Amino acid sequence: MFNRMKNKKNTEKSDETPVEGQTTDNIAEPNAVPSTEPQEQEVSVPKTYTEEEYQLKVNELNDKFLRLYSEFDNFRKRSLKEKIDMSRTASEEVIKDLLPVLDDFDRAIASMKDTNKVEAVKEGVELIHAKMKSIFTAKGIKEIKSVGENFDTDFHEAITSIPASTEDMKNKVVDEIQKGYLLHDKVIRFSKVITGS
Repeated sequence: MFNRMKNKKNTEKSDETPVEGQTTDNIAEPNAVPSTEPQEQEVSVPKTYTEEEYQLKVNELNDKFLRLYSEFDNFRKRSLKEKIDMSRTASEEVIKDLLPVLDDFDRAIASMKDTNKVEAVKEGVELIHAKMKSIFTAKGIKEIKSVGENFDTDFHEAITSIPASTEDMKNKVVDEIQKGYLLHDKVIRFSKVITGS
């Protein structure tokens, strides 16, 4: 019986020995030295604060919030004021360019009192008109062509329609009551027109 137990131990030992070329995961490297020191895990303990420290932190954050809010409010008010100022003075450049035209009208009116020459007055008014048109053109203002054009609701506003004199004038602009204008291809005033039906 003793022999059987001895044989059984030998067979168990032979089962544990690795076969050549076979790797085993649970066998330690021969050069590896087992660590005798217990591995320490870093455990972070949250810092405890007193009620006074919490109150100080709350006061500090509240102060930061109030400062930030007041800075934003000041920025908002300043931006609004700048926007209002800009809208008030946006037309300043155009007005400065139109002031010489107004001066020309004043001179024309003054000269009409002293003269009876209608041709001279007419010529002066035409010159002022041409000057004003050139200023508008320089600022990007163009007239909308209307008479003889197809009626287009993007540019024209029909006041009324009349029977067309010819077949080809149907749905076209027959007459213009008030000129329309574009500012850089945007309609700033629609042409008031009469259409043919």
